[in-house]
Amino acid sequence: MGKLWNVAVVGATGVVGKQMIECLEERNFPVGKIRYLASELSAGEILEFKGKSVLVEELKHDSFEGIDIVLFSAGGERAKEFCPSAARAGAVCIDNSSAWRMDNDVPLVVPEVNAHAIAQYTKKGIISNPNCSTIQMVVALKPLHDYAKIKRIVVSTYQAVSGTGKKAIEELRIQVGELLNGRPAKAKVYPYQIAFNCLPQIDSFGPNGYTKEEMKMVFETRKIMGAEIGVTATAVRVPVFYGHSEAVNIETEKKLTVVKAMELLTSAPGVKLVDDVTNRVYPMPLDVAGQDLTFVGRIREDESIENGLNLWVVADNIRKGAATNAVQIAEILIEKYLK
Repeated sequence: MGKLWNVAVVGATGVVGKQMIECLEERNFPVGKIRYLASELSAGEILEFKGKSVLVEELKHDSFEGIDIVLFSAGGERAKEFCPSAARAGAVCIDNSSAWRMDNDVPLVVPEVNAHAIAQYTKKGIISNPNCSTIQMVVALKPLHDYAKIKRIVVSTYQAVSGTGKKAIEELRIQVGELLNGRPAKAKVYPYQIAFNCLPQIDSFGPNGYTKEEMKMVFETRKIMGAEIGVTATAVRVPVFYGHSEAVNIETEKKLTVVKAMELLTSAPGVKLVDDVTNRVYPMPLDVAGQDLTFVGRIREDESIENGLNLWVVADNIRKGAATNAVQIAEILIEKYLK
């Protein structure tokens, strides 16, 4: 038997935290001791790991003694406060929030795209997980960029409510039930009703008219891809429980045909090509929920420019967009860097 690693999951009772636990089990991550941490409101709950009960403990600065790897999904403020504590205790923190993503001393990693960046974890003991919508887009675009060099990306996202968390999932479920029974829907999580609606706002607006979510895609894409690519984004919340969809338009320096793009994507790690429009076969959120791959279809040339291509990219935002990506980082970490 190989070495076992002591793992803590921070935010263990949340949607992503629970998925992290499930991914550790599914992928047979070599866990020795596991510790579940959450806010004082969730402390005392009982969750399981491989059939055994585990008590959820309150997150404190001394929670990380004896821990090797921390999977962190408890929001940006807590990440800023507690990730340094985990690092001081000798653990490597893989954080799912936006707190550390643009820190020059913290690698921002999608294993299929820039796994080599994990080596930089030694600077602060922290590795950052990108935004869910960024992850699936760069997984799909990496092989195309390597071949034809992408100059510009125009992306519109159609993002599931699970990206907001448990309360948003419940709000959509309740609103649908209320409306179908002739009663008005009450909006608490979002500024407007989400059921049977689309909200062209994810996070707050900045002075340039873009939301934080949209600007995350701009800055994170450049950092992960290691290139000054022009990126513009529109992020929309849609009444879907799980699975983000994206309409992606790219302009490349080198001509990239549909046939060549399909060839590249067929062999690309983490990608599943689902593209047969003759038979109405293309990726949909219903099909990708529960999957770890990034699904790509509707590939077609942009006839308005010389070297343009359109793609439809769909992935499970809680798995590949968050939990699975974090566990994949941890797998590379123990394989190549930790002793």
